[in-house]
Amino acid sequence: MERSAAAVRRLRASGGRERNGDRRPPPPSRREDGEGDLQGKKRGGPRRRLVMGEARSAPLVLLYLLALRALVQVSHRQLLSPPGRGGEREFSAQRARGYLDNITAIGPRTVGSPENEVLTVNYLLEQIKAIETESTDAHKIFVDIQRPTGSFSIDFLGGFTSYYANITNVVVKLEPQGGAEHAVLSNCHFDSVPNTPGASDDAVSCSVMLEILYTLSKSSEPLQHAVIFLFNGAEENILQASHGFITQHKWAKSIRAFINLEAAGVGGKELVFQTGPENPWLVQAYVFAAKHPFASVVAQEIFQSGIIPADTDFRIYRDFGNVPGIDLAFIENGYIYHTKYDTSDRILTDSIQRAGDNILAVLKYLATSDMLAKSFEYRHGNVVFFDVLGLFVLAYPARVGTIMNYVIAAIAFLYLGKKVLQPKNRAINNLKKFFTAFGLILLSWISTLVTVLTVAVFISLIGRSLSWYTHFYVSVFLYGTAAAVKLILVHTLAKKFYYKNMNDQYLGDVFFDASLMVWSVVLAMITHIGLCSAFVCTLWVAFPLLTKLMTHKEFRQKGATMKFVVVYMLGMFVPYLYMMYLSWTVFEMFTPIMGRSGSEIPPDVVLAGFIVASTMILSSYFINFIYLVKSTKTTLITLTAVFVVTLILVCSGIFFPYSSDADNPKPKRVFLQHTNRRFHDLDGNLVKSDSGIWINGFDYNGISHITPLVPEINDTIRTPCEERAPFCGLPWILPVHFMFRKNWYLPASEIFPASPIHFKVLTKELTPWNSLRLSFEVSGPSHMSLYIRPHEGSALSTWSLGDGTPVASVGGDYFVFYSRGLQASPWHFWIELTASEKHSDGIVSLAIAAHYFFGEDQKSPQLYALLERFPNWTFSSGWSCTYDLFVF
Repeated sequence: MERSAAAVRRLRASGGRERNGDRRPPPPSRREDGEGDLQGKKRGGPRRRLVMGEARSAPLVLLYLLALRALVQVSHRQLLSPPGRGGEREFSAQRARGYLDNITAIGPRTVGSPENEVLTVNYLLEQIKAIETESTDAHKIFVDIQRPTGSFSIDFLGGFTSYYANITNVVVKLEPQGGAEHAVLSNCHFDSVPNTPGASDDAVSCSVMLEILYTLSKSSEPLQHAVIFLFNGAEENILQASHGFITQHKWAKSIRAFINLEAAGVGGKELVFQTGPENPWLVQAYVFAAKHPFASVVAQEIFQSGIIPADTDFRIYRDFGNVPGIDLAFIENGYIYHTKYDTSDRILTDSIQRAGDNILAVLKYLATSDMLAKSFEYRHGNVVFFDVLGLFVLAYPARVGTIMNYVIAAIAFLYLGKKVLQPKNRAINNLKKFFTAFGLILLSWISTLVTVLTVAVFISLIGRSLSWYTHFYVSVFLYGTAAAVKLILVHTLAKKFYYKNMNDQYLGDVFFDASLMVWSVVLAMITHIGLCSAFVCTLWVAFPLLTKLMTHKEFRQKGATMKFVVVYMLGMFVPYLYMMYLSWTVFEMFTPIMGRSGSEIPPDVVLAGFIVASTMILSSYFINFIYLVKSTKTTLITLTAVFVVTLILVCSGIFFPYSSDADNPKPKRVFLQHTNRRFHDLDGNLVKSDSGIWINGFDYNGISHITPLVPEINDTIRTPCEERAPFCGLPWILPVHFMFRKNWYLPASEIFPASPIHFKVLTKELTPWNSLRLSFEVSGPSHMSLYIRPHEGSALSTWSLGDGTPVASVGGDYFVFYSRGLQASPWHFWIELTASEKHSDGIVSLAIAAHYFFGEDQKSPQLYALLERFPNWTFSSGWSCTYDLFVF
């Protein structure tokens, strides 16, 4: 009866409210769909739910990211402890520095010059002889001077063919007294690009190898296998000397593995950026032996994708020798790579020490390993490898990584599926909200990318490209803040207008799950493609999932408490730290490359894209914080103010792109060629000739910053393209015409080289298979370029170069790069063409350019005078050349 009476009283009370127009809804039930209080209500009123304050959360996230950045900075700058004294069986950086100073003191070592072919070779032989006299009885040392001649085609820079004659290799073999059937190769190159001392690229590597040879030869412990040291004298001529060695030298067939020492910067850490192909035992050797590891399969996949316009001898040993290896390169301070600033004093002794410690240890490990002799048994399978802040390397078979990636992705999908699909009666509603959040994340990323790239295009159009080249953090304040503002704004607007009646805590939970879904999908996709770099995505799925499980109870019961935030950030420590570490390595490599990437690629667009990608990745698991804080107003205003101020300063031109600072130069690169051009018709008559200084700026800014200082170099002298001539009738030293479409031709007086080129047609022969064979003889300087364009209706079917199959460059013309050592006999070659019918204007245009990189013919007085007028924030490299076009 009491219950019935109570029910009647409640009914009357309810009815009374309705009669009085008071239609209050009943208290919300305990639901997790975001439309009620996530915590529900208890008797006596609702539980108080904590909401994050912007004043606390925004600085906390910023400090968290800055702390991670500081750890990354410490890791990158920590090379090693000071070097040891360099006693027996210990690598001495000081002794290696002595070698380095002596090699660079010789000056630029261009292939074919006395400095490269005589002085440097003699110095190396002297040091090797001195090492040999001090070696122990446990070893034998053999020295060989190789001067190979050969030819090959390569698909680098769009594809071309290389021919070399009488170039120089200094080869040393260290083996046990009883001899050795198998060998490991260590490779460096002692030549340099013209007009540069080439300390980091690659004299320091040769110095390290000399010291390793000394250290190993002084050891009383015999090696199991031979170690071959190749000091190659023609790498800058696009990998010619390594090809001559691996295809022709008598010791090449004994090589089972190699270590290639290179540079893409000046000093710092040497990065392992290529291994294999396959042969996982090589990576394991590095993991086991290297004392100061720095390696990344991500760098390997980026480099092998071809987006970096560079290549190393690794390709030659892999493709022409079928030998697996390890490719290392110094990557710090690429701003002065291949410039006059690449001097020995800029390379830290600690950089030399760490490189020596690592390479010596790996070589010793390989030279005493049973695996080297049976390498064919361990060749299959790729490896996932990466270092952890330079402390150690994690490496495991790619097939294990594939299984692990799919398992982790599957666990994440199961977790998300269970959460979204339960309870069953709300599955459809949950799915709708989940995929709405998923779509909003993707929408915010796309809109951010479009917005920031629009800013980058605007900066490029107004002529302010590379404002960040000397001041990198300008790019962060400009493009990073723009990306952050756009991301935050999209989600703030979604929260305010689309989710205005939703529970903040529920939204934070949904957007965390949506971010987890994004990374899980990316992980599955990249793993399916077969990229080893998928391990990065694994970190961004596994650790956030574990963090979610650890913080679930605290977040569910109390909301976004300080304990929740601290545990959350600690749980995200590993993926965020590694991503910061990896991102900074990528930026350190790519930012300097933007200063030598050509006139066609807007560097601001590229860098802005990288920054947007980094911002999207680093914001992935902080998007939910936008929905947990009360407001983002202060954050948006602050970031917008930073962006606007930076944009105004950039537009005003206050950030000059280049620097001549003696301690940290960041020069603009300009190449100048004083050129004579002669064009002949089918009858051999000279129909056109001119002389001028041909100018190429290596970056997107062209000559816009130089014109105010050298007024005659301006856009009125833009180089016209000779449409009927191969490669526009211009004397390209390499087939990079597609990267430098904007260049300038300043009229100048004719030059008269003391050693002019001699070009002869030896024979014109109609073959039995109805094709025309033309034979030629050419003699000239150490560097020449051959350009061939078959006329319409004819085709270049074969030639005497490479493997006999012509390889066309970008655009359809054919390019042959020629170089020789100190002396060589005239170059003989033939080409064979087929034509469907006779042509009154001939069937082929053939041009030959001669490049004078050293000696009395290198620079004319007029070129010297012009170079002297260039500002000190440029690296202007100049030489003389001639260009002759013939029609047959």
